Amino acid sequence: MAKKTKEELDLSAEEKIKEAARKVFTLKGYAATRTRDIAEESGINLALLNYYFRSKEKLFHVIMIEKIQKLFGVIIPIANDTSLALEIKIELIVTNYIDLLLEHPDLPLFVFSEVRNNPEQFIHSTKADNLLRNSSLIKQIQLKKPDINPLHFLMSLLGMVVFPFIGQPVFTAAGLVDKEIFQKLMNERKVLIPKWIKSMLEVEL
Repeated sequence: MAKKTKEELDLSAEEKIKEAARKVFTLKGYAATRTRDIAEESGINLALLNYYFRSKEKLFHVIMIEKIQKLFGVIIPIANDTSLALEIKIELIVTNYIDLLLEHPDLPLFVFSEVRNNPEQFIHSTKADNLLRNSSLIKQIQLKKPDINPLHFLMSLLGMVVFPFIGQPVFTAAGLVDKEIFQKLMNERKVLIPKWIKSMLEVEL
C-alpha cells in the first residue's frame, strides 16, 4: 500500500478537525465550545489542531463561511439568472433550498443564531446585499408588483422554506411529526410554497 504524502495527511487531518468542529459548534454554539472539545471529538491532539487552525476564532470563521455559502449559494445563482421567468425561479429556489435543508437540517439554526453577532461578515461572505438590491429576482418582483416592497415577498418565501426546519424539534417533541412525516411535509411544500407566493403576487390591495 502506497504511503500517503504529507499533503494528503494534512488534508485528512484538517477535514477531521473541520468535521468535528461542525458537530461541536452546532451542538454547543461558539461561546460554549473549547478547542479542547473539538480536539477530543476529532481524535487529534490539541497541539496539532492549533498548528492547523491557530485558534478557535479562525476555525469557527472557516466553518461559518462554508455553512453560509452552502445555505445562500442555492439562491443567488438562480436569483441572478436573467433567462428564467419569475415563476420558474421561485419553484427552483424552493425545491433546491428544501432539498439542501433536508440534507443539512442544522444549517439554518446554526447560521442564523451566529449571524446575529456579525451581520457585516454575513453580507460580505454571501454577497447578500447584491441579492437584496440588484438581483434579477428583485427586479422581476418589482415589475410584477410595483406598489409593494419586494422584500415582503423575499421574506415570505424564505420564511416559508426555512422556519419548518428551525421549528422541527418543537414539532417532533409535541408528537406532531417524526422524520418520515416531516420529510413528506417538506416535499409537499415544494409544490405548495410556489403556489402561495404566486397568489401573493396576484392579490390586489
